[in-house]
Amino acid sequence: MKTILIATDYSLESLNILKKVLKEKNDAEDNTQYNILLVSGYDMGDSIRDLLFNTKSTVFSKIRSKEFCDAYSIIKNKYPHLVKNIVCDIFTGSFQRAFNNYVKAQNIEEAYYNSSLKEKNKKGKFDLSPYIKKSKDIKVKEIALGAPEFMPERGKLAEVFVEV
Repeated sequence: MKTILIATDYSLESLNILKKVLKEKNDAEDNTQYNILLVSGYDMGDSIRDLLFNTKSTVFSKIRSKEFCDAYSIIKNKYPHLVKNIVCDIFTGSFQRAFNNYVKAQNIEEAYYNSSLKEKNKKGKFDLSPYIKKSKDIKVKEIALGAPEFMPERGKLAEVFVEV
């Protein structure tokens, strides 16, 4: 059993990283089961009210769509022999040491990201790739996404069925 971190912005396009990783593992006939953490950076702010009353569920209601949850469930069902569990999470730290502690606490062995998925500081999200690149105790790999220019399914649940 291994734990994988996949940096995401909770868009359907970011699930292409998950699809590519699982396809590679499947093609390599890897028999290991994986716990997958879909993680986005999130700035909780410094307001006392925000820190006291924002929970993970309220944050997820702001940054994650129902289509995203449906899409990763479809992907999980496509590879039941590889995926033990998929969990969405947020990293709220602002230092490399905090990220390293997060990686250690979650027993993460591999991390995947795509640098073209830049967070636009939308809804408090921030890009995790600088933290991932500087991590020393995990295997890090950048996944290139080659999505076609014109894709009528973009932004819709049907995007999960497009081969990457």
